[in-house]
Amino acid sequence: MSEIVVYELGRPGATRSTGATGPAGGVERRVRKVHAAPAAPGSRTAAGPRTLCGRDTFAMETTDWKPAEHPGAPWYPEEHASLVCPDCDAVMET
Repeated sequence: MSEIVVYELGRPGATRSTGATGPAGGVERRVRKVHAAPAAPGSRTAAGPRTLCGRDTFAMETTDWKPAEHPGAPWYPEEHASLVCPDCDAVMET
């Protein structure tokens, strides 16, 4: 099975006017939780409808991080280690 990392995003918030990055319009959505999801049937880049912990992926953002491309590294991007879903992590560790 091929897993895809998806971000559960927080509510949009105003960004600072200087040095802010994010979508146009001055709105930034911060990563709230990092989940793993199986790939959608017939796809290697789209997440399936549910994460490994059972959450709906519809409103989640797919990342470019692919666990299979990083042998020996954790399944999630290390900069978001503190935001990893414990239920997805438990499934990925088995």
